[in-house]
Amino acid sequence: MYRLDHGATKDLADVEAFIDTLNTLDQNPSATLRNLFNADRELFVTRAPGRLDVMGGIADYSGSLMLELPIAESTLAALQRTDERVVRIVSLTPDADGPMLNFEMPLGDFDKSGTLVSYQYAREYFQAQPENHWSAYVAGAFLVLMRERQFKFSEGAQILVSSTVLLGKGVSSSAALEVAVMQAIAAAFDILLEPRELALLCQKVENLVAGAPCGVMDQMSVVCGEANCLLALLCQPAELRGTIKIPANIAFWGIDSGVRHSITGSDYGSVRVGTFMGYRIIADLAGLRVNADDGYVRIEDPLWRGYLANITPAEFEAKYASQLPETITGADFLKSYQGTTDLMTRVCPDQTYAVRVPTAHAIYEPDRVRRFAELLKRAEHERTLVLLGELMYQSHASYSACGLGSDGTDRLVELVRAAGAVAGLYGARITGGGSGGTVAVLGSHNARSSIEKLSMQYAHETGHQPYIFQGSSLGAAAFGYLRLAPAN
Repeated sequence: MYRLDHGATKDLADVEAFIDTLNTLDQNPSATLRNLFNADRELFVTRAPGRLDVMGGIADYSGSLMLELPIAESTLAALQRTDERVVRIVSLTPDADGPMLNFEMPLGDFDKSGTLVSYQYAREYFQAQPENHWSAYVAGAFLVLMRERQFKFSEGAQILVSSTVLLGKGVSSSAALEVAVMQAIAAAFDILLEPRELALLCQKVENLVAGAPCGVMDQMSVVCGEANCLLALLCQPAELRGTIKIPANIAFWGIDSGVRHSITGSDYGSVRVGTFMGYRIIADLAGLRVNADDGYVRIEDPLWRGYLANITPAEFEAKYASQLPETITGADFLKSYQGTTDLMTRVCPDQTYAVRVPTAHAIYEPDRVRRFAELLKRAEHERTLVLLGELMYQSHASYSACGLGSDGTDRLVELVRAAGAVAGLYGARITGGGSGGTVAVLGSHNARSSIEKLSMQYAHETGHQPYIFQGSSLGAAAFGYLRLAPAN
């Protein structure tokens, strides 16, 4: 049994339930759980929510403003330091009948003969066993702290993870996992991390260890979000622009399409590559100075500071849109332009990439997000809600034009549009990296019955009963950490 020695549960039901789980591990039928922690040592508990991408999505890596809502669902981590220099991770699944995940590794695998391994080595280490790739998001935090903060772990850790942030739904299950674990490590080993640094280090876990080329919006949203507010984040690279309190007359929901989303997939990756190709070509057209190096380029850019989001739609249409190719092969692009500025992706010579449409999305989406943010501050009028909804529909159409739609998410958006304002529903769009996952819906605060009716119709048509995300909770930084001491 443990007693709360530091921090507060903030009256969060999931936190209190997790503490109950920790207090009854000695009665668990699983020997793995019974023997995970030493009852005579303290535990550190952290919590990180998922997030609903209301507006912005894939434009994060192009420098857009993002509007993100921390959701009620969360990932919790409990960590205990151990004398043995080994990391052992046990992950409980949201499905009570699902398999418990278990992974163990010596920390010495990260610093062989006193020399830290490279991120490439770590990626290959975790990719060698696909069934254990999930552990990269957890164990990778140790390597990132070793490399980026030069921290030397003379001890190991036992970690228990429990999450209600469903996987593959486009609500940042990976970022919630990374942040909860990284914050637990920092608390247990006395590593001071400011919120922004915590988010950026977690992005490195995802990019460099897990090998997923995400922008930083997920980690920043999970760390810095506030309950019942949209976090305004300018991804240049990660500038907090405050929060926008959600007006009392409206609410946001997430509806799971049942189509699994993954940013490691080819659709997201090829759209990202095509977008950076567009920036590289525009830089050439604008006469910016370019230096090429091993497939990547550096651009001296006093005009837009390296971000497509800083090009206005009017400037794009007048000067560049007509000069961008609809598509180009990787080989032809590399022959003419040497490479892109994106360190997270490579141009594949034998692949054909769309360029004009993804580039246009990266320029028009920031404009839609800015207008959405301004309108939301005066959303008391029905006409304003209709305009907000229209911006969401435009965003969804732009995703689809990029090739990041899916039959399921398209159908959910159609159902929202068909129900319309008379049902208290005003707009919807695919979220996050697209190609499945969750649809964000804007509606009146009392539109829950309309959401349920729409979900029932979708279930009847597809055979998939959607999970409905509703509500909000505080970000990981505001929660902090709990220290649980042995009760005896």
